[in-house]
Amino acid sequence: MKASSNLVNLRQSRLGFSPSAAMARLGDFYELTKLRMNFLVVATAALGFYMAADTYNWGLLLATLIGTSLSAGCATVFNQLMERQYDALMPRTHNRPLPANRISPTEAALWAVMLGVTGVGCLALFVNLLTAFLSLLTILLYVLIYTPMKRTTSLCTIVGAIPGAIPPVMGWTAYHNALSFEAVILFLILFIWQMPHFLAIAVLYKDDYNSGGYKMLPCVDDQSLSMTSHQVLLYLLALLPISLAPAWFGMTGSRYMIVALILGLVFLGYGLRLTQTRTRSHARKLFFTSIIYLPLLMAVMMLDRAA
Repeated sequence: MKASSNLVNLRQSRLGFSPSAAMARLGDFYELTKLRMNFLVVATAALGFYMAADTYNWGLLLATLIGTSLSAGCATVFNQLMERQYDALMPRTHNRPLPANRISPTEAALWAVMLGVTGVGCLALFVNLLTAFLSLLTILLYVLIYTPMKRTTSLCTIVGAIPGAIPPVMGWTAYHNALSFEAVILFLILFIWQMPHFLAIAVLYKDDYNSGGYKMLPCVDDQSLSMTSHQVLLYLLALLPISLAPAWFGMTGSRYMIVALILGLVFLGYGLRLTQTRTRSHARKLFFTSIIYLPLLMAVMMLDRAA
């Protein structure tokens, strides 16, 4: 048996193939696509669809989520392709598949194109052209505008939040095939939430971003992070009334308003602490608060709508 196994391994090595190598390659493409990180994109698209829907259409929902996920993967891969030489300079990212040369730039480009064509095509064929257009717009904004801006201006975070806030709008248009005021509310909630979330990340990884030459706000701010902390506070103050808008405009009931107010005040409290201390430890606490806040807000929104 051992001799037979050795013979199989020898044949596979001569052919340049082995199951372990194949699994490693699949793992690299999975890492490159960042499916786990893109889960938020899919979840917010599902939120938009659910808030729009009067009746359940599981086929339409599935097509929306598949197309959205593939389109998000396309933008992510192109982003890493364009930044591979800078990712190699940062400890947090130097071992990604592209800077580590486990995937070639040509392979990554082909993979990104395949994901984008399939994702946008799925939305155009099985959902509607408006949602497909929003998907294409998201890719173009993320790849052609946000990604280059990261090395030129701290305003990149604001621009990057735009494609990040479009998925719930896509969920809404997937069902209604039209934009509406309710879709704008969902867009604004996600847009504003991203600002303290990503500014907290930028504080935590300030040294990494400096190494890669990225102009995130904490990198161009003074050592006390005065501008960064005050912008966090301003965005959290703006998020509080915007997060209550679904109740004001009849998308949810009073229970959502109460919970959203409590969540917003807690989130604001952590922002105030960061403004007072301007330390990495409080930036970390703010970051973890942000990733707890949004799923809870979404869950309560959906539950109160269902009621």
